[in-house]
Amino acid sequence: MEYDTKIEMKIKKIVFSILTALVLIISIFLYMNRDKFVYVGSVDIIEVDCSKKNQILSEVLESDQRIRKSNELIKYAKEDHRNQELVISIIEKCGMPTLKEVGQKQMDAIWLGLQHSTKEIRKKYFPQIEKAVENGDLSKQQYALMKDRMLMDEGTPQIYGSQIENGKLYKLENPETVNERRKEMGMEPIEDYLKNFNIQFNPN
Repeated sequence: MEYDTKIEMKIKKIVFSILTALVLIISIFLYMNRDKFVYVGSVDIIEVDCSKKNQILSEVLESDQRIRKSNELIKYAKEDHRNQELVISIIEKCGMPTLKEVGQKQMDAIWLGLQHSTKEIRKKYFPQIEKAVENGDLSKQQYALMKDRMLMDEGTPQIYGSQIENGKLYKLENPETVNERRKEMGMEPIEDYLKNFNIQFNPN
């Protein structure tokens, strides 16, 4: 009985040593790769200088496109988060920009910042995107892309066929008439669009 107890104690010590070693290895790995594991937190309103919104939005656009081209969203998570905060802070503190105040690239930066943010933020600011499209400050295509993204956020079928999920076209409402809807938004036929993702369109 005493022998069995000693063996049991020995096994427990070995298991404890292995677990301790694993925790140490994981801790070292996480520390060495700490820049790849970034919690960026909520998107908050921050201080912005409204007189510099042209410059700020130009930098947001350049940054957003550089991040997307790199395909390293984790690496640039903090920068992407900062871009989103700058965009919503400009809207909140300076008002929604128009083409009378800024250029098209700066308006595109507003759209990108919202499109690449959280579903809650997209939903909150979508009415301002709609108004910007009505005023000609943003394109109908930009409206369609955000609308589809929001529908996907809600788990409902998209309208314009712009959203891809797990290498497949996300579920689509009335696929047989999608090209009519896309044409109204100034978008190319869905068959041509899906070629960019090596996806064949099947309306059935």
